[in-house]
Amino acid sequence: MSDLFWLSGAQMARLEPYFPKSHGKPRVDDRRVLSGIIFINRNGLRWRDAPKEYGPHKTLYNRWKRWSDKGIFAKMMAGLAAGHGEKKTVMIDATYLKAHRTASRLAVKKGGAAA
Repeated sequence: MSDLFWLSGAQMARLEPYFPKSHGKPRVDDRRVLSGIIFINRNGLRWRDAPKEYGPHKTLYNRWKRWSDKGIFAKMMAGLAAGHGEKKTVMIDATYLKAHRTASRLAVKKGGAAA
């Protein structure tokens, strides 16, 4: 796949201060795993559909789950946003309403004309 996403060295240098300390055995390559997590989230894929270049999908999921539960990704985003200097808050609402299949006929009464 030529359209894989990879974090650059400069991007990794900005993120490294937010990484937790490694206890015991060393972690799998942070750049590969984080690039895989970003790729999955950006493309809306299931974990098992991760390209093999990012490593086992279970490793990607486990890192995402552990770091999310510990609030590490939230600290990364807050730290990166704080360095930006933006004073306004921008929010995106991704909610949607699902209409019932008969909702389009509510305006039409039996035997009558459309309103």
